[in-house]
Amino acid sequence: MFRLMFHEPRIPGNTGNAIRLAAGTGSELHLIEPLGFDMSEAKLRRAGLDYHDLASVTVHPDLPTAWELLRPERVFAFTTRATTSMTEISYLPGDVLLFGAEPSGLPAHVLADEHISGEVRIPMLPGRRSMNLANAASVAVYEAWRQHGFPGAV
Repeated sequence: MFRLMFHEPRIPGNTGNAIRLAAGTGSELHLIEPLGFDMSEAKLRRAGLDYHDLASVTVHPDLPTAWELLRPERVFAFTTRATTSMTEISYLPGDVLLFGAEPSGLPAHVLADEHISGEVRIPMLPGRRSMNLANAASVAVYEAWRQHGFPGAV
């Protein structure tokens, strides 16, 4: 339904948790290299538990290759620098929810990419840097899925 994308993730546990998220929500997970870990790392496998076979996970060598394959109509870049709240967006199936690496977020050249439809932020209390990557992705995917009535969920 939705496509979750991590640009150059660094922490295997976050990606493992995102694999579980993708399996539980029917989302696709797209990872943009270079990754800060090997996909066979124990921490990644432990965090993903036995969900690897239930999740759609694609590793792309770079962002242009991902765009070519996905051909997205809309891409929302999640960044603490945005002024638009993620709840102000009406998400559509197929939207890409793009997140940056821990701890730096999305670099300026990615935010300037022509495929980015908008920059959005997750509401937080003032003075906080950011949320954990896996938690932020969960909040975003569930908001998008909620807007559609959680199709397919029990």
